[in-house]
Amino acid sequence: MVPVVELRLGLPYGIALGLDYPLALLAALIGNMVPVPFIIVYIRRIFIWIRRHWERLDGFITKLENKAHLKGETVRKYGPLGLLIFVAIPLPGTGAWTGALIAALLDMRLKHAVPSIFLGVCIAAGIMTALTFGVIHIV
Repeated sequence: MVPVVELRLGLPYGIALGLDYPLALLAALIGNMVPVPFIIVYIRRIFIWIRRHWERLDGFITKLENKAHLKGETVRKYGPLGLLIFVAIPLPGTGAWTGALIAALLDMRLKHAVPSIFLGVCIAAGIMTALTFGVIHIV
C-alpha cells in the first residue's frame, strides 16, 4: 500500500495480477488499516521529532498539516460520520491514512476514529470492487 492510492489502486492491481478476489480484498483492507492506529497515536510526535532533527522538512510538514486541516472541515463538522464519509469516497487523497492524519490533528479519539475509518475503507472497497469488475467485464 502506498499513501494517496492505498486500496483505490491496491485492490484493482491485485485483481489484475490474478489474485483471487477475497485474497486481494483482504490484503487491501489489512494494508489500509494496519498503519491507521499508529498514525492517529504517533503522527504529532513524529512531526515534532522531524521538525527538531530535519528543519528543512518543516515546510513540508506544515503543508501536510494545512492540507489535512483543509480536508478535515467536513470531519470537524460531522465528527466520526464525517470521517467515515471522507474515507469512503474512493478518490486519491481521501483514504484511510489521510483520514487518520485528519483524526489525529482534530484530536479525535481512537475508539471513534478507527471504526469510522474501517467502515469508510469497507465502503470504498465495495465501490472499487464494483468499478473493477465492471471495467473487467467491459474490456
